[in-house]
Amino acid sequence: MAVSAFVLGVAGIALSFLPQEVATFCGLHESNSIVLQISGALYLGFAVLNRTAKGNLIGGIYSKPVAIANFAHFLIGGLALLKPATKGTGISYIWIPTVIYLAFAILFGYVFLFNPLLKTKLV
Repeated sequence: MAVSAFVLGVAGIALSFLPQEVATFCGLHESNSIVLQISGALYLGFAVLNRTAKGNLIGGIYSKPVAIANFAHFLIGGLALLKPATKGTGISYIWIPTVIYLAFAILFGYVFLFNPLLKTKLV
């Protein structure tokens, strides 16, 4: 939880406070900066959620929505990033967030599917 909170927090701060610079770095038009800024707010919200929930037993009955929300976010984001990552030939910078997203999707999927106390499958 702490690692995902840190990664999302860094991305959220960068997108919230430096949207034009991020757009320029990514080769996007500066008119996309408002979308990047709103995405930064989303990332900061998830970072705060994960940071405040890190003391809870994630995967238990009370924190199941946190696990589901993180799993959905990282799985959908990872699959969305996988498409442009596999289109090009060779290694590009898009693989970095793709691998990070898919790794978090696998980890949160594990947390979502298995009970942390019983070590049995819940779904």
